[in-house]
Amino acid sequence: MSDPTPAAPAAGMQRLATVLNSVAVGNPVQLRALRERAALHVLDWLGNAAFGTTTVTGQAFGRWLAMQAPGKQPTLAGCGADAAAAAAYHGALGSLLEMDDVHRSAILHTGPVVVPAALAAAAPACSGARLLDAVVVGVEAMVRVGRTLGPSHYRFWHSTGTAGCFGAAAAAAQVLALSGLQTAHALALAGTRAGGLWQVRHESSQGKAWHMAGAAREGLAAAQLAACGLTGPLGVVEGESGWLAATAAGGDVSRLDEARDGPWLWDLSFKPWPACRHAHPAMDACRELLAARPTSADEIEAIEVHTYADALRFCDRVHPETEAQARFSIPHALAAWALWGEPALEHYRESALTEPRVVALRGRVRLFEDAAVQSRYPEHYGARVVLLRRDGSRSEHELRDTWGDPARAMPTSAIQAKAAMLMRAAGWPDSRTEAALAACAALPQAADLDALHRVIIGAP
Repeated sequence: MSDPTPAAPAAGMQRLATVLNSVAVGNPVQLRALRERAALHVLDWLGNAAFGTTTVTGQAFGRWLAMQAPGKQPTLAGCGADAAAAAAYHGALGSLLEMDDVHRSAILHTGPVVVPAALAAAAPACSGARLLDAVVVGVEAMVRVGRTLGPSHYRFWHSTGTAGCFGAAAAAAQVLALSGLQTAHALALAGTRAGGLWQVRHESSQGKAWHMAGAAREGLAAAQLAACGLTGPLGVVEGESGWLAATAAGGDVSRLDEARDGPWLWDLSFKPWPACRHAHPAMDACRELLAARPTSADEIEAIEVHTYADALRFCDRVHPETEAQARFSIPHALAAWALWGEPALEHYRESALTEPRVVALRGRVRLFEDAAVQSRYPEHYGARVVLLRRDGSRSEHELRDTWGDPARAMPTSAIQAKAAMLMRAAGWPDSRTEAALAACAALPQAADLDALHRVIIGAP
């Protein structure tokens, strides 16, 4: 008797959906800790998005929102919108300050996509725990897809937009209580709509925000369509015409369901400063040098930054002309720190970009690719900074991980203080800021989303 024909391996999206089904499950102590952590990411998104409404790009999206159909979903524009428009609008806001959460090895930002999609899928009666579980599941999907696609994909594709579509679909599917097969089809449908090219970074463009907006909206729609019975190509990642074949030479499909001890949410980093994460290792190392031996800008002959290739590719910008460009400039970040200390929002205003002392010092910051630092990337975002003084002395400091990474975590109080600072900078009164902090902290036990919704729409 011949052996039975072995069953074909499950398609990638089926395998991913199986993993997601087990993520938000555990003993009560583990679940409570996981949901409390997810609530901090909701708060972090809310602070970033609040400030995002004040920016030129955020205001453009506000005008776009006013052109869409009204609805019941509360928005930071102070009005209700339908779910799709709310997801897109909120998706656009969370990354405009470049202070959004980040996952290192997936090379993407989860909060700006996952949180808006989960919120848009949720009805007011949705419990806080269900919303937070959706955030956990959305992060899991987004990180696993991002790690699958890998660094070669990131060279041309904005992983927050591409992998983000999968994360948004997973988050919405969790809120909508889809079955495992429905979730797999939601992920597959989302994958057919994912996108976002890095050309937005090579021109003076506001298109980057549209990537997150589109990912949140399309992921939400994919979950809704799967709930209605629509099916998608379950091999959208690993198939012959899927994402790996088209965009990710060297990608690894086994990472979709690789085993690990806990959810990927625990591996996310918070960003303390208003700049691209690729600039943070150099900023952090410079901070350590200046703390060890205070040195005025006039005393600095040059600053050498030895870091990984993507930091140079995205942030080797000596002459930024806009706030957005300055956030992607290591020379500006270090010059501003040497002149004015701990980064503040005003250090990235256009008036600061042309200040003669900062212009002069930016020209004395030199960037180099470092083989040792590169070998650890993207698992670790590091840098070695050398400070050369006019008196001939030099000092250097090397970091393997950056403040805000799990290995050097920001405490809860610092994350809350960051969110409060951004809300106040957005013009929120203390009462609304305090209500936001309280509503997010209470989400793990909240019976509904009323308190959070009232904060979002600005209701007293």
